Amino acid sequence: MIRLYNTLSKSKEPLEPVTPGKVGIYLCGPTVYKPSHIGHMVGPVIFDAVKRYLVYSGYDTTLVINVTDVDDKLIAESNARGVAMADLAAEMTADYMNNLHELGVDSIDQFPRATDHIGDIIELTAKLVDKGFAYESDGDVYFDITKCEHYGKLSGRSIDDMRGLGGGTAERKRSAADFALWKSAKPGEPSWKSPWGNGRPGWHIECSAM
Repeated sequence: MIRLYNTLSKSKEPLEPVTPGKVGIYLCGPTVYKPSHIGHMVGPVIFDAVKRYLVYSGYDTTLVINVTDVDDKLIAESNARGVAMADLAAEMTADYMNNLHELGVDSIDQFPRATDHIGDIIELTAKLVDKGFAYESDGDVYFDITKCEHYGKLSGRSIDDMRGLGGGTAERKRSAADFALWKSAKPGEPSWKSPWGNGRPGWHIECSAM
């Protein structure tokens, strides 16, 4: 019997796939703005081994690791270097892939990129707005954490612990802890058309949509 640690229950539990005989693994991958380091490799090495064992045990297993190729840090680094964001992302993605190859990590099935899923991100954000879980403010869209009854349950942190000061956009939020799903376009940044005006996705929504 395969047992896994459940972060929510904080205990080891038997593996019970949603679809019998099939396992899906999604691992948050790198934000590709600088060369990869050992921290970027830890997750892929671990879950490459996990997938190999699951396949050995008879499970049809799919391993997906995303690539965040649009983000505040990536934009800042590309501007500092004087290169296009897409070019920097491509360079650092190639570096990441080369490191995986050198470490023998070759069981990853898909590498979705955030910029390939802008339509999915906009669609998911719009659904959250329509359902009242998110709101638009001056071209930005924020997730309203007060609408999620169990927000913080997985991390074990309360809303008060996570509230903080809200950063430079605090005045546009209902709560300082609300986080951006969509950010309005700014000079020198890449942007895409959306129901809230030109802009780009916030970091939190990307993995959810992919």
